Amino acid sequence: MGYIETLRELVGHRPLIFVGAVAIILDEENRILLQQRKFPNGSWGIPGGLMELGESTEEVACREVFEETGLQIDSLALLNVYSGKEHFIRAENGDEFYVVTVAYYTKSFYGNLQMDEKESISLQFFNASNLPTILVKSHQAILDEFISTYNWQ
Repeated sequence: MGYIETLRELVGHRPLIFVGAVAIILDEENRILLQQRKFPNGSWGIPGGLMELGESTEEVACREVFEETGLQIDSLALLNVYSGKEHFIRAENGDEFYVVTVAYYTKSFYGNLQMDEKESISLQFFNASNLPTILVKSHQAILDEFISTYNWQ
């Protein structure tokens, strides 16, 4: 049982603060890797997830990317940290939480793209100008900032 599941056993559905990390991965054509998630509603998002005890945010990003995509990443560059009342989530099971998300980006990855079928429907690289329309709400803001600030040369 992970840290979050243990915490939920103690506090029930009450609001908590969780820290997570995502990693925008660019291929050699500067396309962005996105994951179509089973929950919520088949939305597309950036690979990433929540921190376990003792992890750094960089370790979270690397672990979650590997678990969700089969890719190993490194040379992470910090994009930004996202937090606040607009990052409140009420899960389908009634759990409530605020997420502090640390967003990284990298072009450095290796391994074979392999989807975790428990969490994902699809993995696909997209051109920044042609992203899916159904994105995880908080990831839309991260991608918007990244696309507007990344040096596309």
